[in-house]
Amino acid sequence: MKAAVSMEMIQKQLEQVEQRIRNACARSGRKREEVRIIAVTKYVDTETIGEILKTGITHIGENRVQDALPKYERYKEQATWHFIGHLQTNKVKDIVGRFDVIHSLDRLSLAKEIEKRAAALGIVVPCFVQINIAGEETKFGLNPTDVLAFVKETSNMKHIRIAGLMTMAPIVEHPEEARPVFRELRAWQKRLQDLRLPNVTAEELSMGMSGDFEVAVEEGATFVRLGSVLVKPEGT
Repeated sequence: MKAAVSMEMIQKQLEQVEQRIRNACARSGRKREEVRIIAVTKYVDTETIGEILKTGITHIGENRVQDALPKYERYKEQATWHFIGHLQTNKVKDIVGRFDVIHSLDRLSLAKEIEKRAAALGIVVPCFVQINIAGEETKFGLNPTDVLAFVKETSNMKHIRIAGLMTMAPIVEHPEEARPVFRELRAWQKRLQDLRLPNVTAEELSMGMSGDFEVAVEEGATFVRLGSVLVKPEGT
C-alpha cells in the first residue's frame, strides 16, 4: 500500500534538503541552480505527487512502469517525468512518448527498442547511460569496460540522445565512502565528451540518493534522486 505524505511534511523536509544542497555547493564552489532534485515517488500514493508539485518540485522519478503510469496520467503535463528504474525491453512502449528522460539505458537491446519506438513517434529521447561503477552484482548498469563501445554504437541512433550518465553507489555506513564512485562517473563524463560523438552530449550526471546526495553534489551531480529524505511518511 502506498503512503500519503502531507505537503507540510514535504515542505519541512525539503527545507532541510535545500540547506544541505546549498552547503554542499558552497563547499565545492558550485552554484545551487546547477543541481536539480528528482522526487522519487515509488513509495507514495498518487495524491502525494500533487502535494510534491505544490512545493515547487517539478522533477518526478518513478522506478516501476506499472506504478508509474497511473501517476503520469494524473499529473503528466505538470511535471518532468524521469524513469529511473531498470527498464524491461517489453515495457519501452509504455515509457517512450510519456516519460521525458530515461536514466537506465544499460544494454544494446534496450537502446534498439527505444530507437524503434521513438522513430515511430518522430521524437528524440534523452537517455542517461547507467554505469555500474562499483561493480556490484546486485545492481544493473554497464560494466565500465563496455561503456565506450556501447556509447559509440548508440551514437549512431538518431532518435536517442545520450544526455547524461547515471550510477548507483553502494549502500555504505559513511557517505564519504561513496565519493570514489561519483568521482569516477564524472571522469566518464569527460571521456565521452572528449570523443565529440554525434548525439552524445553527456551534460548531466544523475547520481546521489537520500543517503549520499551531499557527496554526489560535491562531485558534480546535476540530478540527485531523493526518496525517503524528502517524502518520508510521518511515523516511519
